[in-house]
Amino acid sequence: MSTFRTTFNIPEFSPKMNYQSKNIFIGSCFTENIGNSLKDLKFDIVTNPTGIVYNPVSICDCVHLLLNNTLMKGEDLGFYNDTWFSFRHHSRYSNTDKEACLQKMNEELSLASEYIVHADFLFLTFGSAYNYKHNKTNEVVANCHKFPAGTFSKTLLTAGSIVENCEKLFDTLFHINPKIKVIFTVSPVRHWKDGAIENQLSKSLLITAIHELVSKYPDCSYFPAYELMMDDLRDYRFYADDMLHPGATAIEYIRNKFVDTFIDKDAVVIMNEIQKLILAKNHRPFRADTDAHGNFRKKQLEQILVLKSKHPFLDLKDLEEFFK
Repeated sequence: MSTFRTTFNIPEFSPKMNYQSKNIFIGSCFTENIGNSLKDLKFDIVTNPTGIVYNPVSICDCVHLLLNNTLMKGEDLGFYNDTWFSFRHHSRYSNTDKEACLQKMNEELSLASEYIVHADFLFLTFGSAYNYKHNKTNEVVANCHKFPAGTFSKTLLTAGSIVENCEKLFDTLFHINPKIKVIFTVSPVRHWKDGAIENQLSKSLLITAIHELVSKYPDCSYFPAYELMMDDLRDYRFYADDMLHPGATAIEYIRNKFVDTFIDKDAVVIMNEIQKLILAKNHRPFRADTDAHGNFRKKQLEQILVLKSKHPFLDLKDLEEFFK
């Protein structure tokens, strides 16, 4: 036996992303791992304008907010533990000051609402088929904000209800932006608090629903992040210390598979050049006041100028300022 792991081929995707593509990433924390790493490499990306969200109902609701250009109002907020919050938003938007809370939410919603109209790609990462309904309003919440468990009722979505929610979303999405491509992923993070069997049930419902949608909509595709973690990287050494989240090596491996699948070759060349600059930025000199370090910074600035002259659409201001 020549190999000791199971690998598989990922179908070719076309058209591919490049540095002039506009991309929105919405969903679980895995979405942020991939989206933010590409954003660091200067791709044009908006990530989770309402924060991390796991269930398909809330993910669809987030996209509806953007398509309808909906902004939050004072009456949309709740107040709990001396903090203003929204059940549609992650707790990172919460604030003890009501106006500051609204301002942060609406700045990101407004930006993403303008962006999605012209976006080329929408990446949706479903984390769990379980959702939580507020007992008083019967509304599905994106985040429970540490309310007592009795505030909510936990329910399991069916594959059919996930498909139905997405179809309602696509009716609006493809009408407003006919060119957009939707790529689904299922988060490889295991929701162990639901239980081992329940987690598998949840993931299987998500995968079943997504494949039904992909078969119905030619502008929808699937990236097998979950399968890469469960089959290709079937070893606990690829997990973080909690044994539930992918570790750094796994995230990098899956990200590289993502790059191979979705990013065109010319963009990969640019990526590699920017990665060198980022590594240089993270380099900590023994003595910053030496001629050698001055020459090192000068060399990086020259490389930035070369990249800007070849690719004027790149935004390298932060790197340029750093090396100056």
